[in-house]
Amino acid sequence: MTDEPIEAGLTAFTLNGTEEEVYSSPFDTLADTLRRGAFRRFTPDPHTATKIGCDAGDCGACTVLLDGEAVCACLLPIAQVEGRHVETIDRLSQDSLSERLADAFAIHGAAQCGICTPGMIGAARALLRRSETPSRNDIETAIGGVLCRCTGYIKIIDAIASLAKPAGCAVAKPERVLDGGVGTRTENALAPYTTRGYSDFGADIVPEGALWLRVIRSPHPRATFTLGDLEAFRVAHGLDAVFTAADVPGRNRFGIFPTLKDQPVFAEGHVRFRGEAIAAVAGSRTAIEPFADTAFPVTWTPLSGVHGVDAALAPGAVALHDTAPDNVLTRGHLKHGDVEAAHADSAGTVTGTFETRFVEHAYIEPEAGYAVRTGDTVKVVASTQAPYMDREETAAVLGIPEENVIIVPSACGGGFGGKLDVSVQPLLAIAAWKLGRPVCLVYSRTESMVSTTKRHPARITAKASADAAGHLTAYEMRGDFNTGAYASWGSTVANRVPIHAYGPYKVPNVHNRTRAIYTNDTPAGAFRGFGVPQAAIANETLMDDLAAALGLDRWEIRRRNALGVGDATASGQVLHASAGLPQCLDALKPAWDDALRAAAAHNAKHLRRRRGVGIACMWYGCGNTSMSNPSAMRLTLARDGTLTLHSGAVDIGQGVSTVLLQIVREALALDGARVKLTEFVGSTAMTLDAGKTSASRQTFVSGNAARRAAIDLRAQLIRLANVPADATLRLIQPHGPLDPIPNPNDREPDFFERRAARKAHALERSLGAQLQIGEGPDSRTVPLAALFADGVDAIEAIGRYDPPTTALDANGQGIPYATYGFAAQIAEVEVDIALGTTKVLHIHAAHDVGRAINPTLVEGQIHGGIAQGLGLALMEEFIPGKTENLHDYLIPTAGDVPPISTYIIEDPDPEGPFGAKGVGEPALIATAPAILGAIRHATGVTMREVPVLPHRLFAALQRA
Repeated sequence: MTDEPIEAGLTAFTLNGTEEEVYSSPFDTLADTLRRGAFRRFTPDPHTATKIGCDAGDCGACTVLLDGEAVCACLLPIAQVEGRHVETIDRLSQDSLSERLADAFAIHGAAQCGICTPGMIGAARALLRRSETPSRNDIETAIGGVLCRCTGYIKIIDAIASLAKPAGCAVAKPERVLDGGVGTRTENALAPYTTRGYSDFGADIVPEGALWLRVIRSPHPRATFTLGDLEAFRVAHGLDAVFTAADVPGRNRFGIFPTLKDQPVFAEGHVRFRGEAIAAVAGSRTAIEPFADTAFPVTWTPLSGVHGVDAALAPGAVALHDTAPDNVLTRGHLKHGDVEAAHADSAGTVTGTFETRFVEHAYIEPEAGYAVRTGDTVKVVASTQAPYMDREETAAVLGIPEENVIIVPSACGGGFGGKLDVSVQPLLAIAAWKLGRPVCLVYSRTESMVSTTKRHPARITAKASADAAGHLTAYEMRGDFNTGAYASWGSTVANRVPIHAYGPYKVPNVHNRTRAIYTNDTPAGAFRGFGVPQAAIANETLMDDLAAALGLDRWEIRRRNALGVGDATASGQVLHASAGLPQCLDALKPAWDDALRAAAAHNAKHLRRRRGVGIACMWYGCGNTSMSNPSAMRLTLARDGTLTLHSGAVDIGQGVSTVLLQIVREALALDGARVKLTEFVGSTAMTLDAGKTSASRQTFVSGNAARRAAIDLRAQLIRLANVPADATLRLIQPHGPLDPIPNPNDREPDFFERRAARKAHALERSLGAQLQIGEGPDSRTVPLAALFADGVDAIEAIGRYDPPTTALDANGQGIPYATYGFAAQIAEVEVDIALGTTKVLHIHAAHDVGRAINPTLVEGQIHGGIAQGLGLALMEEFIPGKTENLHDYLIPTAGDVPPISTYIIEDPDPEGPFGAKGVGEPALIATAPAILGAIRHATGVTMREVPVLPHRLFAALQRA
């Protein structure tokens, strides 16, 4: 053995059919080598289509082919590639199978955020080369090492199966629709990028000459600390700068709410959770990468931490924040009627206490980005769900006006609420502002899991009553939510839950109370549902308890109590227009009866593997709770006939970009027009504020804003052409449609030539674009340019929308949301009572979406939400200090997600764009309680704690 460093050298291999040489250390990984682009011969640019999600072989995003076999490039030392053949997703045109897979993924809606798609296509290529007739199980096995957090895998499997030969599991390929309106299965507008690895995520973009940033974090959940000689440390390690709280130019605090900024960018001598930032170091990549946190000059004094809500509420507990001496961040409250009297007069009353744990978002893309200062302006490019909120927080941290901060969202590799809080943005902005140079920051998987928010753990005690006929009479609950060290979205959770906690049912007497409580645990924030999934577990379990107590069928008790049009909620809001839960339940009734019969027949023959069927319902208010929730959209028509939607709605994989384009096409009613998105969706410098991508609001809120912009633009065309309002309009572009805008990040060698050709094409076409008015022999055409005033290059229309809601009074009475999504789901499971394991066999999901703007995208959201609900129910539990990687923290794989039968119920809401409502969060909420009900039906054991890990279920079975 020797301590001498291993010298770098040349490694020769074939990359996508081209002989290459790369200069690197033999222990550099293939993934890092590809992404750095240190090639000597023909392809000097980075191959960033190979993504990195964990750098540990756990997520499979970096899957490439090595001599035809799928491997994780992040685990493979470059020395082992010598003389071998490597294939990535870059330049798919060189491989017809890859092109066909990319097309199949696009058509089937198999790519949502796109971060896992290169790995999925790589694994699929290897499979289809081995076998042209794979079974569905073969496909699940082939992609089993590649994790997807968005899709629920079903559409990925369908896309791969569509290329199988008939003797295998071949499925039909849907008709391709590229420019459809409302109700069509239009292909995702981002698919040309996501399916070919062209989407640039935060870690894919490194400006020339950029420095790298590394954050120093606390290894303790609660401690005080002192810093040593930082300048001597900087010089000794060849660093450019060390940043601490003293270097923050403006406010060293950030947070969600204007009146509560409680989280420091850098802790000031005291940390409140494991993973909190105390400093950051900046330098060259070679200086930053080998740096060990233990070398940082800091002296720690660990203190006893306050963990869990019991410790935080105990007499004499340490107050973690001066603003909350009792450690209660906020309280939520809803009261309607007389609960105590109703309970006393009821035929059946049931109670229960329920517990949920921390849940990690586990998006496959860790936080990453870069910042650049130009004069008095700083630009931050990063993965986010809320660019305008990022701008506000970053400006305050720098102490500069908001207009001097530009936030440009990179492609977002999954969010689910976890990228609503700022993460890398203020850190990058401070470094770039101070140094005057571009600065990059990429979180490791562990750093992402340690430092970012989680789903709130909850303890809920609830009580429900009904009369002899099964009509609900009263519901009450108390819920404590562990918000961790800082507020984040804790106030939103505490205020949303009481409104929803009694379920989507007619309940005349309700009293719900919640608290968000500070602890020294990891901060908890927004996560797909804002606390409603936790509350639904309690409510739906009690619905099953009532059904058992009153001798009613579980479907029947829900159907008798389902909210419908004309009913009032416990907040006093009358649902005048759209409330499709009765239709959802009716759609599921045949499947419910069939599943019960099948389970009974199975259990008559099997004692160990018991089958059960569960059902659960949900409702969810779309948008912010009882407060302003606006969005604005800008639509332009250029002289050459180019229509551009300047959208600030960030697409995190849910497909809002596609949905907005479909809404615009429908509302504009301009045949022959092709609407494109602005080049930088969400940029605060180029688009209006569309609000955050959260709360299932973008289709409803931004969709309405886009519809209004399109209506306005059409009205302008009607006026300029001086024709009747109902005239048929058609845009004629005799030189053909424009090619897609070349993306400079495609890194294709002919980019500049293609861009020049496109400009020439646009100039030529602008001379001949015409507007046809009317149809048939009476139609006439006018030059489009003739409608433009001199000096005007584009006709512009702006649409704005803010849902009509009212403030809630002290008892939670008012109109908290303009519309609600409704759903019912059935779960079929099989439980091995000897092992305590649960396998979900089938999910039936009926969702009232108002109007399905794009049925493929709606199905994709339902599938993905169900997969996350399955994880919540059966496997996902984040334990600080223990489950801080994707090896120990388990999320569902392709083999865990069962067949899903989707029933799209359309009960149009007149307030929505063409009747549409949100579905992103509703997709998740009913799944876990349905699975718990199925476990109970199979075993007779009622589980009141999730996740239902095998040891917990086994212990419960033994007690029973």
